[in-house]
Amino acid sequence: MPDDKLDIEVFDAIEVETPSNMIVNQIRSLIADGTLKPGTRLPSERELSERFRIGRGHIRKALAKLEIYGILKTEPHRGTIVARIGVKAIEGLLSNILQFEKPDIRSLLETRAILETNAAALAAERATAEEVRELEALLGDFRQNAERRLPTLEEDHLFHLKLAAMSKNSALLSMISLLTPEFIDLNRNFKERDDARFLRIIEEHAAIARAVALRDPASARAAMEAHMTQSARRRLAEDNGSEGAATAQVGQK
Repeated sequence: MPDDKLDIEVFDAIEVETPSNMIVNQIRSLIADGTLKPGTRLPSERELSERFRIGRGHIRKALAKLEIYGILKTEPHRGTIVARIGVKAIEGLLSNILQFEKPDIRSLLETRAILETNAAALAAERATAEEVRELEALLGDFRQNAERRLPTLEEDHLFHLKLAAMSKNSALLSMISLLTPEFIDLNRNFKERDDARFLRIIEEHAAIARAVALRDPASARAAMEAHMTQSARRRLAEDNGSEGAATAQVGQK
């Protein structure tokens, strides 16, 4: 008798949007329709919390994310304002404006590695003590979500964007920020539920953070290069079905 069970693949996964992402999307819409213009000052965290009816922690997380991306900036005696980089540039950063086809994944991974290894080295040279603490806090968020088996995609990319900001190189930050939405989209359905793999990723991030805290540019560069190589292997393994095949494609770096 034939098996008439419905193929599970016909169902789409349900993605529940986080409060911080909902705030980001509202700000994006306000920028797109011209309500929020470059130089506009946002209400205080307290006012936003009352308006959105959510805790101030979610507000801080959304604002921090937008500041790391370069969409918002904090000015002394003014508060948080929309960056003065033009509406089209802001909208571009908030949108997935790069459309890479699947055959270009390798090129995308190689470009990311070039940018991020340099960002890590510069961060080790230029980061303030406060920025190092903030980076370690992001690593802690990543570890906590992984241990609780919660999604870690957002924490992963915030860690990398924070490093880019710590490089104190605005062009480098802009290029990494430009690529980040594409990687988020690329990895959104990436199955990252292997506990051993999670531990490796956390340790790779921790090695980068340690090198930055020690003000060791060479070690920070090497740690990021190792992370980028392993990340590429994991990503390609997902597409090719085995890490062995992916290793052959990535090659020696």
